[in-house]
Amino acid sequence: MSASSAMDLRLPIGLLFLVLGVILTAFGVVTNADTAMYAPSAGVNINRTWGIVMIAFGLLMTGLALRAASRRRGRP
Repeated sequence: MSASSAMDLRLPIGLLFLVLGVILTAFGVVTNADTAMYAPSAGVNINRTWGIVMIAFGLLMTGLALRAASRRRGRP
């Protein structure tokens, strides 16, 4: 198996979710004072909430990919 075909898809997916989660969380923090924007969602800052969820998922996926890579390096 070549090195390119052995790439774990969890790494780019995790990094993508991390980047998008940071952008969404930052947008939610910046627009936190705009109560009219969040009125349809019962006043819940959905951007910040889902941004944090995306960051957590991105960290999970990236962590799993790095753990699998470290285990593969340890094998003969």
